[in-house]
Amino acid sequence: MNIEQSKKDRRLSEIFKTLSEPNRIRIVRILHHSDRELTCSEISEHLNISKSTVSYHFKALRQAGLTNTRQVAQTKYLSINEKTFREYLPSFLDSL
Repeated sequence: MNIEQSKKDRRLSEIFKTLSEPNRIRIVRILHHSDRELTCSEISEHLNISKSTVSYHFKALRQAGLTNTRQVAQTKYLSINEKTFREYLPSFLDSL
């Protein structure tokens, strides 16, 4: 196995580990079907879970490179990182 393939395999493993939590898949689904960036509060309302729990999931998704976060004052806006999904999971978003 070459070094590039090994790096890609490690990256895929990290992505799959992050997506193994059902609420994170739900967040990705909500973001994918939204026509705009969403806040922690908006996701919290959709999922009926606390903002602190959603924030925890936001962080994991961002660290895995699955989402983009833009902060304005105290508010964080989340969106899908299309590039990561195209490169590592090209059909995943279509399955949601």
